[in-house]
Amino acid sequence: MITARTNPTLKLVRKLLAQKRKRAELGLFVVEGEDLVEAARAAGIEPIELLVAGETVAEELLAELSTLPHPARTIGVFRQADLPQGDRETTLALWRVADPGNVGTLLRAADAFGAAVALSAGCADPLGAKALRASVGAIFRVPLLALVDAPKPWIALAAHGGRPLRELDLAGPVTFLLGAEREGLPNELVAQSHEVATIPTSGAAESLNVAAAGVIALYERSRRSA
Repeated sequence: MITARTNPTLKLVRKLLAQKRKRAELGLFVVEGEDLVEAARAAGIEPIELLVAGETVAEELLAELSTLPHPARTIGVFRQADLPQGDRETTLALWRVADPGNVGTLLRAADAFGAAVALSAGCADPLGAKALRASVGAIFRVPLLALVDAPKPWIALAAHGGRPLRELDLAGPVTFLLGAEREGLPNELVAQSHEVATIPTSGAAESLNVAAAGVIALYERSRRSA
């Protein structure tokens, strides 16, 4: 049992939880909680290190590591290379979506509708603690790819000025482009898109949250193909 704060595994976990750069450098990431570890195992992905309070590590030391309000009793270290890869017929492509809660929520939505997620530079790290919690284990089932690799055709989702989403032909492969929370999509990405779509709303809100827009687009695509 680990009883020293200077233990190399504990040092590694601290760095992986705190630093995106270290996660990228080592190709590793950390999940907190039995539910996420079990989600990984259900997807056929095993941790390379598993810390369990009172079994493999002293309870107080694991509590010090955890970023959760109620400290996790299980922490797993996983390889990024073990995560799912490949294309799906439907993809959500995120441009500079910086809020980890939104990234995690969109991963969860993609999981629910069988989609992949593509990320640009400047997006919140999907392997950071907040995004992982928001994804509720979807990270182990949803393929991730770079935005530039998102399959065509692209449909850019804009708050205003596009064709109503319900009028578009959504048959076949499709990638929905979602922009940053404040700025939306840059003109160059809109220009590369096959269509620009807007989700009509009837209330006073100026626009939808990026995660809400992504969920609606996925549902509309799924409804058409049902």
